[in-house]
Amino acid sequence: MDQISLENPVFVAYAIASALMVLKVMGQGGMTVYRMIKSNAGLVSPEDLRQTPLNRNPSPEQLETNDYVDRSRRMHRNDLENIPAFWIAGLLFVMVAPPLWLAQVTLYGFVLARVAHSLAYATKQTHDMRAMFYTVGAVSVVFMAVYVLAALVF
Repeated sequence: MDQISLENPVFVAYAIASALMVLKVMGQGGMTVYRMIKSNAGLVSPEDLRQTPLNRNPSPEQLETNDYVDRSRRMHRNDLENIPAFWIAGLLFVMVAPPLWLAQVTLYGFVLARVAHSLAYATKQTHDMRAMFYTVGAVSVVFMAVYVLAALVF
């Protein structure tokens, strides 16, 4: 358990990258709510059409797909599909004691790839552009998993 310590610079890099990804996931959820309130649209459940202090004039149109809200929702879903694998692979990666430079490149590379992916999505870039950033992040996670397996098996 010496690897899981703030004395270990590899763990510190993981902790920083993980905390940034927590903020990314939670911030994207907040952004979706902000967009729903700003546009008064993009609600997803019929019970959301009840009159409340935040929805004083509910209407069935609020349940229609709204791209401004749905784009943020898709970004959030994409984060939830990718970031948990990073957290798991990254922690296992730390535990097999990779070199610090390799851990920093891999962990921070994933963070940068996710931020770039989100910016590309938010600015309506092509699928090819988003896929490039997704691939960088995915390769980082797969690399960490393979590195862990190699360290444990060989």
